[in-house]
Amino acid sequence: MSAGKPEPNFQNYTTNNKVELVRGGEEYFNLILQLINQAKESIHLQVYIYDDDETGKKVADALKAAVQRKVQVYLLADGYASQVMSQKFIDDLRAGGVHFRFFETIFRSKYFYFGRRLHHKVMVADTRHALVGGLNISDRYNDMPGHPAWLDFALYAEGEIAKQLCVLCWKTWNGFPQRMGITPCEEKELQFDFQEEDKSMVRMRRNDWVRRKNEISRSYIEMLKTAHTEITILCSYFLPGRTMRKSILQALKRGVQINLVLAGLSDVMLAKYAERYIYDWMLRNKIRIFEYQATVLHGKVAVCDNEWLTLGSYNVNNISAYASIELNLDVFNRAFASKVNEALTHIIQESSLEITEERLFKSTTIIKRLIRWSSYQIIKLGFYLFTFYFREKN
Repeated sequence: MSAGKPEPNFQNYTTNNKVELVRGGEEYFNLILQLINQAKESIHLQVYIYDDDETGKKVADALKAAVQRKVQVYLLADGYASQVMSQKFIDDLRAGGVHFRFFETIFRSKYFYFGRRLHHKVMVADTRHALVGGLNISDRYNDMPGHPAWLDFALYAEGEIAKQLCVLCWKTWNGFPQRMGITPCEEKELQFDFQEEDKSMVRMRRNDWVRRKNEISRSYIEMLKTAHTEITILCSYFLPGRTMRKSILQALKRGVQINLVLAGLSDVMLAKYAERYIYDWMLRNKIRIFEYQATVLHGKVAVCDNEWLTLGSYNVNNISAYASIELNLDVFNRAFASKVNEALTHIIQESSLEITEERLFKSTTIIKRLIRWSSYQIIKLGFYLFTFYFREKN
């Protein structure tokens, strides 16, 4: 590393872990079913969207089968985004022995915080195996006949970090009571025997503004402050706030190359129009922009200097920073970071279109510019409305 430049912060990392990159679609859902089917003691599954479609039913059937093997199963879904679940589907889950509940609904939260949603996606099996990423339980994230999965990623982690994630799942399930005591997973003594070359430093990172957690935001700021050569960010809804933009500009001034892999096809066109409004700013500052063309891009991952990365549910925008409950894993492992960066480079080269100043100019009309500007203003207004909160004083 170059002398005189800040180094990454190594606090809060666990060291005895093994991690793998998991691509969304069939690869991800095969793994999640495998972990459920192999579980012997407990399963925690917490997601933003759980649809009772073909994929949701397969996962539900596996969870109910695990209960028959005397596995304790806990399923927590966001009360807003998972409203599509039918009452019959929920009743069948509960009748099958699955402990199911919704994360607090908008108007029943102890803390009135309109935009606060359970956006993280995590599964922990037997306190040993964990999946953290951006994928919900829905056909959209799976490879279905004639409909390839949206582009997304997860990290499979085995080791000490799984125990920390298990504790988080228990606390989230119980609503973070002030006096909770020791969770069942903290009572377990676990041994892991990984080869040295397979070990990775991993830390859990959370954002939850109500609970004064902004760790993922700090990870991104840390990347931008400590990067020496290059940062590649794949993000589905990239609308950085003022603090993030300032850090981006500072990194660019030091000569850091920033590459953005963004959605070409989006499930939220208002956000896409708003994102394209700031393309001028990005290109003026020599940020390279690549729009993914194959399917909808939904992943959230960033790699710094082929040394470390962050991956999970966090989008680089103010909703993730100040409203939703988010979960990422940071991984410091040069070999693994290089492998993930190679995967992103392949996506750029094989499935993406680079947006240059010339291409942007040719594709922009007065009407499109107006639509993008209007969308950007609506998103800004929406942020202030949906993150207003009143926290009760005890």
